[in-house]
Amino acid sequence: MRNGIRPRIEDRGWRIARGRDAQASLNPQSSIVASTGFTLLELVMVMTIIVVLAAVSVVAYQKIQIKARETILKEDLRTMRKMIDQYAADKEKLPQSLEDLVSANYMRDVPPDPITGEKDWVVDMGEDTVSRDGGTGVVDVHSAAGGEGTDGIAYKDY
Repeated sequence: MRNGIRPRIEDRGWRIARGRDAQASLNPQSSIVASTGFTLLELVMVMTIIVVLAAVSVVAYQKIQIKARETILKEDLRTMRKMIDQYAADKEKLPQSLEDLVSANYMRDVPPDPITGEKDWVVDMGEDTVSRDGGTGVVDVHSAAGGEGTDGIAYKDY
């Protein structure tokens, strides 16, 4: 009891009325107007909505992140393949490794595979048809990542 007024729990909504509001809540017609605060049910509903929205946004964020990594992978492969072709056209021989592209200033550095996070590219060596002397060199590059992308194609087949 505070100030001589007894706290009262209302029958509807489980709201707790105190002080001046306790007098107003004695009249059922004014109890809706005099009520302050939120019911337990309202709080649970709001928390449930927040949890559902958070779960949906986390899943959507993860999908966007995977899609972004796949886009970076495709662009890195396209760039390295273009640099292999340009190196072969300029030097009239295929590079022996991806490091040859870096040392000849065709690339600043060998990029890491965005899926694995490592510089673990799978290099396809083949016959050097560009060189007059023959031999072998890098003809293609692929990702070393296992699994499939969101489009259903294996990362190694990009």
